[in-house]
Amino acid sequence: MPLPTDLFDYVLPPELIAQHPAPQRDRSRLLVVDRKQHSISHQRFTDLPQYIQKGDSFFRNSVSVLPARLEAQRPTGGHVECFLLRPEDGTGKRWWCLLRPGKKLPEGAVFAHESGAFSACVEQKTPDGSTLVRFTTPNGESVQDLANRLGQIPLPPYITREDPSSERVEDQQRYQTVYANPTRQVAVAAPTAGLHFTPELLNTLEQGGARFEEIVLHVGLGTFRPIVTENIEAHEIHREIYEMPARTQAALFQTGGGRRIAVGTTSVRAIEDHLSKINHPSGEPIAAEADIFVYPPRKFKGVDALITNFHQPRSTLLCLVSAFLCPGSTDGIDWLQEIYAEAIREKYRFLSYGDAMLIV
Repeated sequence: MPLPTDLFDYVLPPELIAQHPAPQRDRSRLLVVDRKQHSISHQRFTDLPQYIQKGDSFFRNSVSVLPARLEAQRPTGGHVECFLLRPEDGTGKRWWCLLRPGKKLPEGAVFAHESGAFSACVEQKTPDGSTLVRFTTPNGESVQDLANRLGQIPLPPYITREDPSSERVEDQQRYQTVYANPTRQVAVAAPTAGLHFTPELLNTLEQGGARFEEIVLHVGLGTFRPIVTENIEAHEIHREIYEMPARTQAALFQTGGGRRIAVGTTSVRAIEDHLSKINHPSGEPIAAEADIFVYPPRKFKGVDALITNFHQPRSTLLCLVSAFLCPGSTDGIDWLQEIYAEAIREKYRFLSYGDAMLIV
């Protein structure tokens, strides 16, 4: 039976959409869901260690977020917003981007930063709205270095800033996990479940016998795209590149140890896609493209527990979480609605800068 998208809808009060992070990362709230007991409890993220057992392994996305939003001007003086998506080739000068206003920037159009830090030319436009742009910098600076110097953090559209530059430092620090790998600056959205961890909390977990395994999933804008089809099966899922180190692969196949705890839906997606294609560790790093769409009644091959934030209505992430609540069944859909209703009553903070949920 097709699953109507309406099953994954709910009314999110706008005032519960977190516009800023919690004053301290690990002081965010934590809603704990026990699947065996079919119960929930309300905690703080600092309480996480009491739910972790010796031998548990955390699988986390160590991607780093690029300050991908660049401001520029057309020769006429009109404003241009250039959103970097991904490089086209190894030169570092040609990037796929989203441009605003796109209609006023046809192929051959040019724009530049007011300081002269770069100029750019539109080379190609595609039906999906992405644009291939060639950048020129007077001193040979790479576009990535340029973005780190001048760019704004690409906050989701539901986080508003009247003057993004005034809060640039906070967003650069807090819309990034403390374990983000600066050499893998390939995401335009943060793996937000990881934003709650602090170095002190990570140390406490390691001292308690937990291990941490790395995944790099290139989080794209597709993570924010709502499902607009009548049934979720008709939704065209976005694709995202991921990198799976040899050690991480080996940890996924270990038997007799602790639980495999995914930090975030991005980690789940990479793990489940990987295990749908591989049935043993390769012994070497693997790069692949996740094209998997996780929704009920899916079963999970590589995840025993999940840390996640509270997600947007009608999103693919809600589909994934509902599937994880009751693997192999559609019962998790109704249960997710009950959990979210409770979180709203308790005034949890939602979405990227919001609170967290632990499902064990």
